[in-house]
Amino acid sequence: METALTNRLSTLSHPQRMGVFRLLMRRCPDALPAGEIAQVLNLKSSTASVYLAALTQAGMISQRRDGTRLMYSVNLGAAREVVSDLFLECCRGRADVCPPQFSDLLRSISPMTDKNYNVLFICTGNSARSIFAETILRDMAGDRFTAYSAGTTHRSELNPLAVEMLVSKGHDISVLRSKNVSEFQGSDAPKMDFVFTVCDRAANEECPTWPGQPVSGHWGMEDPVKAQGTEAEKRLAFHQTYGALHNRINAFTSLSIELLDKATLQKHVDEIGKNKATQE
Repeated sequence: METALTNRLSTLSHPQRMGVFRLLMRRCPDALPAGEIAQVLNLKSSTASVYLAALTQAGMISQRRDGTRLMYSVNLGAAREVVSDLFLECCRGRADVCPPQFSDLLRSISPMTDKNYNVLFICTGNSARSIFAETILRDMAGDRFTAYSAGTTHRSELNPLAVEMLVSKGHDISVLRSKNVSEFQGSDAPKMDFVFTVCDRAANEECPTWPGQPVSGHWGMEDPVKAQGTEAEKRLAFHQTYGALHNRINAFTSLSIELLDKATLQKHVDEIGKNKATQE
């Protein structure tokens, strides 16, 4: 055990290898191709391959082949073992020794209380996908959830085709505006129970830790704003995105959240993001 822990800590002690590991943690449970990892972290392909090989050998990430591509994902079991070996074995789980965040996890994780839950959808621009998600959740289950959305870019505007789509579906758009994620990171911001990224680029970015450790999920999908072709083909892209988000949010609101502990709830959230049936 000590040898495995030492090897894993040594591997993670390298800043760039840690950067790769953190990226895959942010995208968990997704598997990313080596090329995307290199692009996001601005690494040469050969350099990224060396880091990925080291992390794979240490057992911190897993590798699988998808056709001609090598896909990488975080090994959650190994990550848990590192934390367990450091804090459970070393300090025997003492709440006065372990970090506060970990001390909370040492206790039995109780189900989330029956209340109105705050949900934030994050995208890069907050012009289409996250706006769709905010609106759908608000109108589908506004009695149980308070929906918000934001973008990671400094400025953006609502996309006209996204607005057109929402109006055609009978949604009230008078309350919508494009927002930056900084609005939800201040001390006076509402405390989030759920945070979802709906585009890969936003999920790849290293954002500050959310207070209260909300359940997070990545429901990435193609950006309809970038669709090419005729006006009809562009509108079809927005229609498909709206439908995919509607399916995912319908699955999410069907969960008995008040009866599930956070660990189980996290698994359900991840499954919704991976389930092909919710993407069409």
